[in-house]
Amino acid sequence: MDFLTQTLSGFTAMSYWEYIAVGLSIAYLLLAIKESLWCWPAAFFSTLIYTIMYWNGALLMESLLNFYYMYMAVFGWMVWRKGKADNISITSWSTQRHAILIGATSLAAIIIGYVMQNYTHADFAYLDSFTTCFAVVTTYLVAKKVLENWLYWIVIDAASMYLYYEKGYYPTLALFIFYTIMAAWGFKTWYEEYEQSQAKPLAQL
Repeated sequence: MDFLTQTLSGFTAMSYWEYIAVGLSIAYLLLAIKESLWCWPAAFFSTLIYTIMYWNGALLMESLLNFYYMYMAVFGWMVWRKGKADNISITSWSTQRHAILIGATSLAAIIIGYVMQNYTHADFAYLDSFTTCFAVVTTYLVAKKVLENWLYWIVIDAASMYLYYEKGYYPTLALFIFYTIMAAWGFKTWYEEYEQSQAKPLAQL
């Protein structure tokens, strides 16, 4: 009950710009699931707003992450536009490739977390670093249309919920609950399309 009350109070206290950021974030996710090129402009402007908000809230890695998202929005736009012309489809990476990616990203997160913990005023330095580092590589997977990106997002979004709860960003927490559910739907949608694309060559034999 307290969470619900605080969440509703948080929505009431949200600024006009934060409402826009939330709306654009939802639009980005829905458009990405549908593989629409227009998900990237929505991502760019939502992350511009969040970059400023997180910096003011002392979540430095989250702020830097959203600055990176702005760059990736431009990168994703170019890759998907070219991919549309070249008919690039969803791909799937091997377990070994993911294991290497997870290991390297975890190591980077530990190093960055140590630096942030000891040399900055960052809150939740290690958790913030882990969600940030994995979000960096996962955004790249989205741009490259790697199927498993949605599984990474489920874990990242779930971990981020605790972070936002502790910081009192209740509307954003509610958004990330929605994100986690939609990431599961995104994986289902992309998986079905991937299976269909894999079945086509076999059907032609």
